[in-house]
Amino acid sequence: MTSTQNVPENRIQIGQLRSAYGLNGWLWVYSNTEPMSNMFDYLPWYIETKAGWQTIDVKRWKPHGKGLVVALKGVNDRTGAENLVGANIWIAKSQLPKADVDEYYWSDLKGLTVLGLDDEEQEVNLGQIYELFETGANDVMVVKATPDSIDAEERMIPWHKDVVQRVDLEAGRIYVNWGVDY
Repeated sequence: MTSTQNVPENRIQIGQLRSAYGLNGWLWVYSNTEPMSNMFDYLPWYIETKAGWQTIDVKRWKPHGKGLVVALKGVNDRTGAENLVGANIWIAKSQLPKADVDEYYWSDLKGLTVLGLDDEEQEVNLGQIYELFETGANDVMVVKATPDSIDAEERMIPWHKDVVQRVDLEAGRIYVNWGVDY
């Protein structure tokens, strides 16, 4: 691990160091990538610790059970690993491949305003995308109310071609075929 001031300004979180594994400095790692092991295609990693930003290099990694464990250069014992537990793993966003047409990175969708329809088919603000998650059928947007939204409701809106009508990243909006009373 190396202290760094050169943290990419335009970065994306791809995972988190979850818990120490064993006595030799290994850690359980959570991956936001699909498949999970893709996170090792994007190096170096940046983590923010109490000591500031660090660049970390992966020494080794392996699948273990239903997850992944990783050995990091400079982390040689359990105490060193425990000091990193909870640290988010970041990379430069420029390392990711460009999304195809009509495909989006979840990180680009978080925070967008979701516009739906009221009973008179008028456009209304339903809130902002707070998070997304996968289900067996399709992804789901968790939309939380904002001071500008039509009500204080939290909504779970499926990411489906019949629901998502248009995404305008530049304007920060998603247009959905989703009523206020759904």
